[in-house]
Parts: sequence; C-alpha cells; structure tokens
Amino acid sequence: MGIQLTAIHWVYLAFIVLILTLLIRRRDTTLICVTGIFALGLLATETLSGSVSGVFDSFIYATKELMGTIMIISIIVAMSRVLIKTGINETMVAPLTRFLRTPAMAYWGIGLIMMITSFFFWPSPAVALIGAVLLPVAIRVGLPALGAAVAMNLFGHGIALSGDYIIQGAPKLTADAAGLPVASVMAASVPLVIVMGAVTTVTAFWMMRRDLRNGTWRDGLVTIKSTGDALTTHSDEEHDTAAISPGMKKWLAIAILLLFAADVAAMFLLKLQGGDATALVGGTAVLILGAITLVAHRNRGLEKVTSYLIEGLTFGFKVFGPVIPIAAFFYLGDAAFAELFGSVLPSASHGIVNDLGVALAHVVPLNGAAGAVTLTITGIITGLDGSGFSGISLAGSVAQLFAAAIGSGAETLTALGQVAAIWVGGGTLIPWALIPAAAICGVSPFELARRNLKPVLIGLAVTTAVAMFLI
Repeated sequence: MGIQLTAIHWVYLAFIVLILTLLIRRRDTTLICVTGIFALGLLATETLSGSVSGVFDSFIYATKELMGTIMIISIIVAMSRVLIKTGINETMVAPLTRFLRTPAMAYWGIGLIMMITSFFFWPSPAVALIGAVLLPVAIRVGLPALGAAVAMNLFGHGIALSGDYIIQGAPKLTADAAGLPVASVMAASVPLVIVMGAVTTVTAFWMMRRDLRNGTWRDGLVTIKSTGDALTTHSDEEHDTAAISPGMKKWLAIAILLLFAADVAAMFLLKLQGGDATALVGGTAVLILGAITLVAHRNRGLEKVTSYLIEGLTFGFKVFGPVIPIAAFFYLGDAAFAELFGSVLPSASHGIVNDLGVALAHVVPLNGAAGAVTLTITGIITGLDGSGFSGISLAGSVAQLFAAAIGSGAETLTALGQVAAIWVGGGTLIPWALIPAAAICGVSPFELARRNLKPVLIGLAVTTAVAMFLI
C-alpha cells in the first residue's frame, strides 16, 4: 500500500522541478527556495505568522547544520593567508620542485601535490599555497601554463573536493540531505572518486600531449584580477611583517606538516570522523594561525590574528552564503520539517522525500541504471551555478528518493550525485568557478573550461557506468 501524499508533498516536488529548471537556465534559486519554505510553512501551520517565522527558523536550522563546515573553511583560509604572507608556503613545497624535471612529471607531480594539499586546505587556498611556487618550475621544464592549470584544477577542485575526505564538508551536506551517516557516503564515494579521477586526468593528459605534438595547443594566456589573486597577494598598505629567517621558515614548515600528519594519524587511531575530524583539523589550524602570526608580526601579532580570522570568515560566508537558503529548503525534505512545523505529515510518513520515493515505486518501475543516470544528470544540473555545494543537498534528496524506490544503493547514488555536482560546479567546467586556478596560472578561465570539458564528460560517463554495477 502506497504512502498517502498530501499537498505538502506535491508543493515540495513542484519546487524541486522549478529549482532544477532555473538551474538549467543559470538563474539564481535563492528566492525560489525562500518562497518554497514559505509555501510549505503555510500549508503546515495554516497561519501567516507560522509560515513567516518558518522561513527564518529554517535559515537558523541550516546554518547550525552547516556552521562546522563554514568555520573550518574560514579557519583554513585564514591560516593559508598568514602562510602566504610569511613565505612559509614556499618553504613547504620547495623540496618537491626537484622532482618536476619533465612536462609529464610536472603535470602529474603538480597534480598530486595539489590533490594532497587540497584534502587539508581545500582547493582555492591550496592553489594559493602551491601554485605560485610550482608554476614557474613546471613552465621551466616545458609544461604549458594551461596544462598546469588543468592539472591543479582536475586534481584539486575535482578529485580532492569531490571526495573531501579530511574536511568532510561535501559528504556531510549530501549525507544529511539523504538521511545517511557521513561515513557510509564517504566509503561509497571512494571507488567513484578513483574512477572519475583516473579517467579524467589520464584523458586530459593524453589530449594535452596530442595537441602539443600536433601544434594545436592554445594556452590562452591572460592577466586576471580575481579572488585567486586576493589569495596570493596582499594589500600594499601592510608592511609590518617581521622578517623570518630561512632556517626558521624551514622549522616552521616542518612543524606544520608534522602537526597535520599527527591529525591524520589521530583520525585513524581514535576513529574520528565527520565533525570530530573537522574539529581536530580546525583546532590545529587555529593554533598554527596564532603561533605563526605572533612570530611574523611580533608586537602587532595580537591584532593581526583577528585580522586574518576576519579575512577567513569573510571568505567562508561569501562562499556559503548562497548555500544556506537552498540547504534550508532541502533540509525540509527530511527531519527538519517536523522539527520546524510539527507533526503534520501522515502518521506513516518518514519525511517528504522518502514518501515521494515510496509513492514513485508504486507508479514507475525504477532500477539502478535509471537511478545512476538520473543522479549524474541532477549533479551536473545543480553544478551549473558554479558553486558545486549549493546543489549537492538536492543530489542527496534525489538519491534518497530513488533508493527508497528501488530498495538499495542509497550510499552509492548519493556519492554519485556529489561527485557529479562538485566536478561540474566545484568546479572544473563552469568558468566562474575556475577563476582561482586560472588566475594563478595567468590563463583564461573559459579556455581552461574548454580544455576540461571532454575529459570530465568522459569521466562522468564511465563513473556512472561503474555506479550502476555498485548499486
């Protein structure tokens, strides 16, 4: 017997369709999400005051859910800022430059270094941390600037961000929307991230070598002023950084690497996951920020710690500001609805999204192949806004819907939607999401997106096929 669908279910579904339509047309969905929350509140409470209050309360709910992610990103960026300012970032990666002796070694080397760094710092700060140092080395051995940008982008904004195994921001968003444990989504994403990363990076490398041999390579060199530049340079008005000797930089760089290595070891030994793992990395970053700032700015250290934190928080809320109202709407598809508006759904209900999935199972014959294709397409569409994160809550909700209908594969479908959304919008295909990597390499973000297009689409096709067998 099917679940009884109410007007609330149909309104929620209608707004999901509307949001997807707007994303395809590259329009902003914030106001639509707010309107959807208001409409659902009006149906649930049948009072104007209850629905209006529900909009604000849903924002608070989403912010509380996302605050750990927002804070870790902000702190990492703040710490990255002082490392760049002091030049410690250069010391950290300098030993690695001796291994980049050929264009091929430079491509794979700069990519792997970017991936490892991005797991801890996220891609945009990681571009700032290593790009300025490794790019001249890569160009010196014959790797084109655009080739370096492709490597940094695919390994950082693609592989590292779509897995996000250290900071765990992406899997938390999708897991929450799908009503699954973060650890299960992360485990399910491992084979998908590996396949997607391997296919995409190998394809991009082969295409680069082919075009260089044929003389059809275009570097698309430009001068870009962007957020990426803001992460790699500082305002001219600040000249109060104390000189740090090369020896001191070396010891500080070693200490920072050892501290983060200790964090990783503690995660495995103490079985820390999700919020606990994020808190460990975040606390370490705060301590590093404070210590390095005091060493670098001496008498001005106390004030500069606050300044760096403000910079980081500004970046964090600028990135996640658009995510909050969207996440607020999609959280209503699960436990948030009852918490905010009370028990107004049918007694047999397990949440709006789950109810829709069960109802769909009684109407449309679904299977793993259809679910995998749908999640990939949903991820691609939600990534069109160039954020990657604003739509992965939808991917989680759609995965929950399909999993409820076919009776299995929730973790794999959720992970697939996450991978597709972040590879497209996080991003490797949307030009305005590519500005940090393009800026540090001095190439056009549109040319970078063009170079990434075929490898990423091929990767998504292969990864979707693999997911069909895993569901």
